[in-house]
Amino acid sequence: MLEKLDSIDWKILHEMQTDGSITNVELSRRVGISAPPCLRRVNNLEAAGHIIGYRALLDEKSLGYDITFFAMVGLRSQSDSDLKAFTDKVKSWSLVRECFMLSGDIDFVLKCVAPNHTAYQAFIREELTKAPGVESVKTSLTIGCMKSEGMMPFEE
Repeated sequence: MLEKLDSIDWKILHEMQTDGSITNVELSRRVGISAPPCLRRVNNLEAAGHIIGYRALLDEKSLGYDITFFAMVGLRSQSDSDLKAFTDKVKSWSLVRECFMLSGDIDFVLKCVAPNHTAYQAFIREELTKAPGVESVKTSLTIGCMKSEGMMPFEE
């Protein structure tokens, strides 16, 4: 599908990921086409799966989530049923913001937030280590975030 994207499509994607609340009129101005074809292109990019959603980026600390941590999880088995049971459980945890399945020594890495140290410890002790199939859990608290780039890189 990449070969079907032209320079205008790429400009639209770049502008939209930079400012997801941009109006169609402003977007069309920035990419150099009129509003109706711009909207058609956005709809086509959505239908093709290049744009998968819209959301506001929130500051977790200002909303009371003072702790960000990563949990590295090893499962007893990588059978389909064990993987499904674990991933289904992960989807139910609101503190887990991202979850990736990995190759190598660690099966999953979870990016999590917690309002305080007590909630962090309770989540690890009462939820994560007791989840289906979990054999090992190692966590690391973040000290700070040096880069948080939620956007795809574009070649200029």
